[in-house]
Amino acid sequence: MEIQTRREFISETGKATVMGGLGAFSSATWENQLHHKFIHHVYFWLKRPENEEDRGKLLQGLRKLSEVKTIRMSHIGVPAPTKRDVIDTSYAVSWLLVFDNPADQESYQKDPVHLKFIEECSSLWEKVIVYDSIEPGS
Repeated sequence: MEIQTRREFISETGKATVMGGLGAFSSATWENQLHHKFIHHVYFWLKRPENEEDRGKLLQGLRKLSEVKTIRMSHIGVPAPTKRDVIDTSYAVSWLLVFDNPADQESYQKDPVHLKFIEECSSLWEKVIVYDSIEPGS
């Protein structure tokens, strides 16, 4: 039996923990979580894109909006610093939502939290584009 120092034991245990945790994010796991889900991706263009206060108010509104019960997963994003001809980085903020089904997404559209978000934040944006998607054959 090989004897490890305390430092070696902690290092090996830490590596095993990290690798085990990364397994939770495997593509198979994500695919299972997204299987037969309704994807709702919203892109916002602000009237004043350089105004940090406006961006902050929109981000705060989206965080509140994430409390809607029918939302399974959400992600608030800003354009990544990637540069390729096919990438559109002209938007200010993106809002990715995952619902269990189209009915839950429809319920979200009428939810009082969503309606309040529109009331409080719609003056901030000049354009919104939404991409909804489902799996083929769903």
